[in-house]
Amino acid sequence: MAGCEQGYLCEVCGEEVENVTVSDLYLRYVIGEVDAAQLMSSPERHLRCNPVHAQFIVDPAFEPVLVEGPFDKRTLDADDVSEREDRITRGWWRLQEVRSLNIPISDYPLDLE
Repeated sequence: MAGCEQGYLCEVCGEEVENVTVSDLYLRYVIGEVDAAQLMSSPERHLRCNPVHAQFIVDPAFEPVLVEGPFDKRTLDADDVSEREDRITRGWWRLQEVRSLNIPISDYPLDLE
């Protein structure tokens, strides 16, 4: 558990996850993989500490992440990769904007319809 003066700690590297813009947990919430009730009980990670997810963020402002092995997006179905890149990149964009919008967490998720 994090101390009073510290945010959530990454379960992979042990460092503080400074804010939602670098949070794998909040990215998964924004794209509908985690519901609001799970935010307080799910482990936190930096985006880069979950390279399988991070490899799908495609934006010049985000240094690309390469994954070797069976989860490497270069070895997956092209249509599936395209859909994941779109959804996860849109989620990352949303994380970049919500921090400055002063909106409730319930308004963070993307409209995926």
